[in-house]
Amino acid sequence: MSQQIKSDSDFISVFEPFIDFEDKWNVYKAISKKNISGSANTVKLFENEFANLHNREFGVSVSNGSVALDLALASLNLEQGDEVILPSHTIISCLASVVRNNGTPVFCDVDSKSWNMTLNEVKKVVSKKTKVILMVHTFGLACEAVEIENYCKEKDIVLVEDAAEAHGQTVNGKKCGSFGLMSTFSFYANKHLTTGEGGMVITNSESVFRNISQMKNLDFSRKRFQHENLYWNYRLGGLQAALGLSQIKKLDKTILKKMNQGKVYYELLNKYSDLIQLQPLEYKGIKNHYWVFGVWLKKKGIRDKVMEKLLLQGIETRPFFYPLHLQKALPSKFKNKNNDLSVSESLGNNGLYLPMGSHINKSKQAMIVEKFIEIIN
Repeated sequence: MSQQIKSDSDFISVFEPFIDFEDKWNVYKAISKKNISGSANTVKLFENEFANLHNREFGVSVSNGSVALDLALASLNLEQGDEVILPSHTIISCLASVVRNNGTPVFCDVDSKSWNMTLNEVKKVVSKKTKVILMVHTFGLACEAVEIENYCKEKDIVLVEDAAEAHGQTVNGKKCGSFGLMSTFSFYANKHLTTGEGGMVITNSESVFRNISQMKNLDFSRKRFQHENLYWNYRLGGLQAALGLSQIKKLDKTILKKMNQGKVYYELLNKYSDLIQLQPLEYKGIKNHYWVFGVWLKKKGIRDKVMEKLLLQGIETRPFFYPLHLQKALPSKFKNKNNDLSVSESLGNNGLYLPMGSHINKSKQAMIVEKFIEIIN
């Protein structure tokens, strides 16, 4: 008799957004006022509020976080041979944005405790050709943002911050999203602040703001339908912006819920240190905001089988990011087998994250952990 996945009523998805009545009401008001296009006033309000939240002067909303990265890199006018340092342990959108904009990707490894890039790892791969450092915060903790930013200033390197997984996070009292020349965000459905899909670039540079604003809007100018560049339509819609405006108001509340869920998982799982490794609740003074709750399996090669068996029990999980330097999509001319990227490789092969969101309570977390440990054993 073949095994079957449990019924939909028993199924626990890997995430579910925190959407309440106020969110629905805000979207309804936008619909009733017909503020639904990318030129609706709700879009500009959302951009301004989100930029202000991070002490930035300007915000440009876009259709998703990958687009935000693309436009951020495009605004730098990189030339062939210009190197961009980025962690290998992150989403492929980061790599794609570098390659699509003439950059040469140079991969650094991540710290084995925080799973984030560090200044020490950056220094291992920096060269005279380094033009940009793409600093990506991962899962719930943050990079050594102050140290990396100071290093970039000292070496005259452009710092672009990817804070897609760091909504509301702070480093030394400074918000993630306020480091470097510009910062990018994603508002995908599993983010602390969601618009379903969507993204944002925020900056204090007026020239960057104007450049990206043109690129995301078909290069429209005062002479409508007369264009100097073949740009894109990457606009965010008015309904998404309306949801975003509502989500901003409860960002701290959402983060607190995720932190509490993360603490429950941590307390249930930390005693199994012989089987797994976890991101700490706090690391170098930074409290984990738990965008996701990640688990690094110590026994190699069992991750996929564990995920399959959990799914048969009605529990959905996700694997960690597969290392960028091992991606088939990476052009062969950028492949470099000399760098030690062992942490990124082990995380990519042996890491997974567990369900979190509005559909999870303590009893479900306890059940998930029980089945998870039982399957590992």
